[in-house]
Amino acid sequence: KIHCDCCFCRDDEDTFKILIATDIHLGYLEKDAIRGNDTYDTLNEILECAKTNQADFILLGGDLFHENKPSRRCLHSCITMLRKYCMGDSPIHFNILSDQRVNFNTTQFPWVNYQDENLNISIPVFSVHGNHDDPTGAEGLCALDLLSASGLINHFGHSQSVESIEISPILMQKGNTKLALYGLGSIPDERLYRMFVNNKVTMLRPKEDQDKWFNLFTIHQNRSKHGPTNYIPEQFLDDFLDLVVWGHEHECLITPTRNEQQLFYVTQPGSSVATSLSPGEAAKKHIGLLKVKGHKMNMQKIPLKTVRQFFIQDVVLADYEDLFTPDTPQVTKKVEDLCYAKVTEMLEQAERERLGCPLTPEKPLIRLRVDYSGGFETFSTSRFSQKFVDRVANPKDIIHFLRRREQKEDIKVTVDYGKLLKTSAVEGLRVEDLVKQYFEAAEQVTQRQLSLLTEQGMGKAIQEFVDKDEKDAIQELITYQLEKTQRHLQARGVTTEQDIDAEVKRLRDSKKNTTEEDNEIREAMNRAKAHRLERGDDSVDAGISDEFADVNMDSDEGSYLSQ
Repeated sequence: KIHCDCCFCRDDEDTFKILIATDIHLGYLEKDAIRGNDTYDTLNEILECAKTNQADFILLGGDLFHENKPSRRCLHSCITMLRKYCMGDSPIHFNILSDQRVNFNTTQFPWVNYQDENLNISIPVFSVHGNHDDPTGAEGLCALDLLSASGLINHFGHSQSVESIEISPILMQKGNTKLALYGLGSIPDERLYRMFVNNKVTMLRPKEDQDKWFNLFTIHQNRSKHGPTNYIPEQFLDDFLDLVVWGHEHECLITPTRNEQQLFYVTQPGSSVATSLSPGEAAKKHIGLLKVKGHKMNMQKIPLKTVRQFFIQDVVLADYEDLFTPDTPQVTKKVEDLCYAKVTEMLEQAERERLGCPLTPEKPLIRLRVDYSGGFETFSTSRFSQKFVDRVANPKDIIHFLRRREQKEDIKVTVDYGKLLKTSAVEGLRVEDLVKQYFEAAEQVTQRQLSLLTEQGMGKAIQEFVDKDEKDAIQELITYQLEKTQRHLQARGVTTEQDIDAEVKRLRDSKKNTTEEDNEIREAMNRAKAHRLERGDDSVDAGISDEFADVNMDSDEGSYLSQ
């Protein structure tokens, strides 16, 4: 299995050097007077870094462009920089061994660009598409296809089927090192999740010497959980992989971390520009220089010098009782003074860190999130921003007021889940939108009732409702879980409110991701089906049990052979 070695890689004829970056978002805020050049400066730095380090190739993990239809300026700048840094007389030291007609099957030039006799490529660029620059239209084209047709990049990982996916690797060899590069461009998370669950995603492997290949996979999906099926668990990926380059997530976690279940490593390079003022974007931005020799690898973190600094802090006004309370005279003025001091502190920190870094933009991004719960009032953010208009890059949105949702007791609200979801389905929303609306509605009920349900169960019930019009799926799941929990509590003799809450939570957590949970969901869905049949409505496809088949996470050598 793979070794993550911090000191092995001596550059030689057997060592791949791969520059890795994701989520460049070229063209983001390009019309902004202050931040308009940020993404262009950083892409220039990334490409220059690849040339300086004599990378064998550049690997991009999606969202090279911020817009699906980039502006003329954006395309012109991108083409100019790729031509400047990636074309030339420097020799390429690795060979492609796989069938390139399969690897690059969406272009009229199905071969890697450096092997084109009409082009002079010194650093090949391989890229999957992201959710921002994904293929659209009847032809299924994206901005990367324009660059591919012009011979500047190699667009791979484009799946044209919505039913199943077969990922064939680009097989490369440099000296004695063999590298299998897998890629999958962005697909709606819930659709891809369902494909994995139904065993519709196949990763092909070389017929010969399978254990001698370093298997590198590039993916552009949600890694963190945004809902029951609105992400891709790492456990879904095949365990023969050695390293996964995870795009789409913007927080920089580029140091490879080991998945102890699948035994591969995951690197999350993050974005090279902050596209939202959130804590994850505040981490220092890096790209990586990956060195691979045999089954050993080393990831060198390279900090980006042209990225605009971003600092974020949270202030909870209720924590400053020694300075003021909601009843303090002129409390709003005192709150504004506190916020001014906090912003000034962040600006001073930015100035200290910028010393000796002439490439770093002068004006940083500053965000102060102010929790004014407990009776405090807000002040004018526009007036406050005028104090820093010449010192920050985002003067209009420095302050963000927020308030914790207060718990309301003894208020019962009835939510018609069927009506809510049926209306949403008619409006054509995706299932992840339905899940979100469900949980927003459920918050009005009480956390106690919501705690009976598992996310997997709720996701399955909604899927049955939307895909198969199983009208009773959601209500039956709630009723079934309620009955079973009541019996469990009676059997345990739990009577106090505190003990009930703790026991319900323990019961729910103990069933997560188990066979028992699958059986309970299946029983609830069968109940819903029985009610439908009693009504004489047999228009829905029978047989839901197949979708509950266990997901096989083991690598079956026989079924992953190249054709």
